[in-house]
Amino acid sequence: MRHPNMVLLLGACPENGCLVYEYMENGSLEDRVFCKDNTPPIPWGTRFKIAAEIATALLFLHQTKPEPPVHRKLKPANILIDRNYVSKISDVGLARLVPPSVADTVTQYHMTAAAGTFSKPPIGLAHHVTRAIEKGTFSEILDPAVTDWPVEEALSFAKLAMQCCELRKRDRPDLGSVIVPELKRLRDLDPDF
Repeated sequence: MRHPNMVLLLGACPENGCLVYEYMENGSLEDRVFCKDNTPPIPWGTRFKIAAEIATALLFLHQTKPEPPVHRKLKPANILIDRNYVSKISDVGLARLVPPSVADTVTQYHMTAAAGTFSKPPIGLAHHVTRAIEKGTFSEILDPAVTDWPVEEALSFAKLAMQCCELRKRDRPDLGSVIVPELKRLRDLDPDF
């Protein structure tokens, strides 16, 4: 499968469980969000652009026939960034195929414990964002390293993200008709794109 926002798989070594991808100069989204090696923070426009790119790639995957793959390991560490800050999903080769009869009706998930070190723990993040929205303190939870957030647009993005966290698929917004168009709108707010 080829898509501009999916890392090109160059090879594999099944004996050693190794996959070889194209080189992505800026590493993972996780590294960039946490400013690993003292890299500068990602500007808000680039963050919206990355979200739009990943949503577009997920839509491509979900529309794959006859059986759409489910990534199951989509996280910032598996989103890689090239030298021009184009984001690409990696580890798609490890995705699980889900029969079409199940894909549209059931959300499959597996609860796991969080691992690693985080500056803000992901556990309970949806709760913290929802509370900040309800209390009117949303701007206080935005990354302080980015000083020029368009707060209303970020709030719109956060509300959409909270809808995407719903456990039941029928309670989440549609990726193709709701999420991708809204993320493209937010991406286009930045005059640099």
